[in-house]
Order: sequence, then structure tokens, then C-alpha cells
Amino acid sequence: MAHTKAVGAGRYGKDSRPKYLGVKLSGGQKAKIGSVIIRQRGTKVVPGAGVRLGKDDTIYAVKEGNVKFTTKKMLKHNGQRRLVKIVSVL
Repeated sequence: MAHTKAVGAGRYGKDSRPKYLGVKLSGGQKAKIGSVIIRQRGTKVVPGAGVRLGKDDTIYAVKEGNVKFTTKKMLKHNGQRRLVKIVSVL
């Protein structure tokens, strides 16, 4: 008699749910207060004017306006320069 093993025998076929990271509002789109602009791990994109950084590095709007992306050379703590993307709500 061939039949399957009892349920709960292991983690076969199970996986963690996806985190749905990435850009949620692109440049030029309207942002309301509290709307998520980018979900990220680490600060790949740095917050500018009109946005804040959440504890899981999510960037969200703190005022209404249009989303704007810019790039800028920032000075790191060890003296090197790094090209960073900055997101703002204007």
C-alpha cells in the first residue's frame, strides 16, 4: 500500500513569503502623507526633503507633493565619495 507520509513531517515545500521590495511610486507621481515610496533593505536610496526613513529602511512621504529622484555625490565617513540616489517629495 503506497500512501503519503503524515502531515507535519517537515518543511517540505514550504518557504517564507516574498517581501515585495522595490519602488512603489516613480518620479513625477503624486504622493500623499504616509504613502510608501520605496521598500528596501539597507539605504540604496537616501531620503531627501519631504520624506522619512522607517526602521526597516522604507522611505515614506511626510507631506503631499510630487516624487522626485536625483543623484548626488556624498562623502562617506572614511573620506571616500559615493554616488547616491536621493528621493524627495516637493
